Amino acid sequence: MAANTPRNSTNTRLYSLAAILVLWCGGICLRLVYLQIFRYGSFEKRAIHERERTEEVSARRGIIYDRTGHELAMSISVDSAFAVPTEIPDLAGTISLISKITRTDPRETLAKCKAARTFCWVARKSDAETAERIRAMNLRGIYFQKESRRFYPKRELAAQVLGYVGMDDEGLSGIERQYDDRLRGSPGRMLISVDAHKKWFGSVEKQPEPGENVVLTIDEQIQYIAERELATAMEQTHAITGTVIVQNPRTGEILALANQPTFNPNLTKEITPERLKNHAVSDVYEPGSTFKVVTISAALEEKLTRPDEIFDCQMGSIVINGMRIRDSRPHGLLPVWGILAESSDVGAIKIALRLGEDRFYKYIRAFGFGQQTGIELPGETRGLTKPVSRWSKVSIGAISMGQEIGITPLQLSTLVSTIANDGVQVPPRIVAAMTDPQPTPQTIAFHPADSRRVISSMTAAQMKQMMQKVVLEGTGKRAVLEGYSSAGKTGTAQKVDPGTHAYSKTKYVASFAGFAPLNNPAIVVAVILDSAIGLHQGGQVSAPVFQRVAQQVLEYLHTPHDVDLPRSRQMLLASRQVKTQELAEGSPDHLGEVLDVAEAPATSSAPAPAGTVTSATAESTGGVVVPAAVHQRETVATSATDSKQSQAIENSQSTAASAGDHLPSSGTVVLDAEQGGIVVPSFAGKSVRGAIELAEDTGLDLDAVGSGLARDQTPVAGSHVATGSRVTVKFGR
Repeated sequence: MAANTPRNSTNTRLYSLAAILVLWCGGICLRLVYLQIFRYGSFEKRAIHERERTEEVSARRGIIYDRTGHELAMSISVDSAFAVPTEIPDLAGTISLISKITRTDPRETLAKCKAARTFCWVARKSDAETAERIRAMNLRGIYFQKESRRFYPKRELAAQVLGYVGMDDEGLSGIERQYDDRLRGSPGRMLISVDAHKKWFGSVEKQPEPGENVVLTIDEQIQYIAERELATAMEQTHAITGTVIVQNPRTGEILALANQPTFNPNLTKEITPERLKNHAVSDVYEPGSTFKVVTISAALEEKLTRPDEIFDCQMGSIVINGMRIRDSRPHGLLPVWGILAESSDVGAIKIALRLGEDRFYKYIRAFGFGQQTGIELPGETRGLTKPVSRWSKVSIGAISMGQEIGITPLQLSTLVSTIANDGVQVPPRIVAAMTDPQPTPQTIAFHPADSRRVISSMTAAQMKQMMQKVVLEGTGKRAVLEGYSSAGKTGTAQKVDPGTHAYSKTKYVASFAGFAPLNNPAIVVAVILDSAIGLHQGGQVSAPVFQRVAQQVLEYLHTPHDVDLPRSRQMLLASRQVKTQELAEGSPDHLGEVLDVAEAPATSSAPAPAGTVTSATAESTGGVVVPAAVHQRETVATSATDSKQSQAIENSQSTAASAGDHLPSSGTVVLDAEQGGIVVPSFAGKSVRGAIELAEDTGLDLDAVGSGLARDQTPVAGSHVATGSRVTVKFGR
């Protein structure tokens, strides 16, 4: 019995130990089951996170072409260097060496690499020289990956139109930004893995899909011509900014859009906001005398005047609601075409007064001012206009000569295109089409935007003739072309001084917008130069740029000549010898408020501007508009100079009275150009050939508009004109 007791005790200990071992093994098994089955997914994700990383691979960005298929923006394959920090024994030293080559801040790069243990960019989308220098150092843990980089083969050409992209291929300006979603395509994915020996290897999980291509209406050669001539003008005039627009008036296609100063989109670190700005669509300025095209065409369309109607410009001085406006030089009696050619502010004001506020504003809106053109470029402004309810008593006079209203250079180009296109406005466009990323050539068709008629074809024909006289006889003589007829309008506007918020006496915006040839316009060219030093009138500095650009573009387009070359050369030489004083325009006086103040909401408590009449005075006149073509006696005190001007006006009136019988007390004064001269015959019903023969027999210069049979003519049959005068005949079927 006693012998069994120790044996039982030993068995008990063995059983206890076995039980403990069973429980321990069971616990381990349960733990393994828990870890391997229930926590498997969590541990797998942690392991993948430690050794793998997915990076986005940017797609090849779509190509931007000009209208002839030349690449203006494309993507090329370049090397991007990245680091695997876990493989680099001396991370700080390695980053320092690379930063000396890339000229970047090593502290910023080191911080990024420490935060990302498996992947960090150290030299992304570098040039070939930089990549080769990094590769030559043979640094441990530094690898290379092919990426696409945006490249602009023409450098500065059309830079503001194209824009540029950031490091991640996102469009930041221009077409690159406007069509970013379609140009970028669909990015791919690259898997970065590190094995147990801390060696890196990678694979592409998803191939990127390239973006769509953009075809512009820009012509590379025309763009180069515009930019070269604009750069020359900037150097000669020392203007702070400049813009040249070349447009097809029939389709609205922008053939060239040049800005100065410009930039190289390949050098993103050197781009500044001033150089990035697209002045053609984002600058707002007072148009000055170029806006007289709107004033006169509106009056012609409303049958309120005729091109040959005589207005008394009062020797270049007029008072409107107590405020005096003077022309750049005195003008006496001028026909409507002479008002446009000589850029008389007094004449434009008189025409606008006859037109009236409501009708004037209707045509301002009809020509597209105060609204965006819809061009496919970011940052377009609508300009500055205000409804008639906010016009002051002098606003109609100010706006008639291009003050108290703000437009963009593109709106000016569209205005002249409307005249050139027989009164039909086609919205400007700069994108011809989008194409799929195919390696084979594709044929595209440009479809113009919906057009609308603004003025009649007859009014447009009259405006063409008058705008030609601006070039031949007026302020635009330096825009005469060789072998081509041309027409246009000059403009000079004072800028607002940001310091004094008043009109500057030294800063001007000079402009010229015109088209050629006259009867079948192929192009419209608008030139705007801001703050030229020295000569600053539109006819002095902008018209010559128009001449150089238009001459080269027409020759490049193989446009047939419509003017005899020897005669044109004589006219060209004469235009180059014209005195700069003869090209002066623009009144030194201003009506109403400056442009930035004019747009502020009117308040009833605001005091009336100095020199304006009060509402009580306006009501007492009953809103009656004095006939514009009649010289009115001024009710302000006159100086000695004014007395001389009044005497000169009286002399011109007495001369006019001797030519006729006497001046009527009211109504429009119309004088025969040459009593006893040639009587204009009737061309009604004649063919073009018959009309030309009749004009030659009579000694007149015929300007035929259209085809078919003669329907209308200016001057009318029976009028007396001088020998060699021009007669415009409109033909129709």
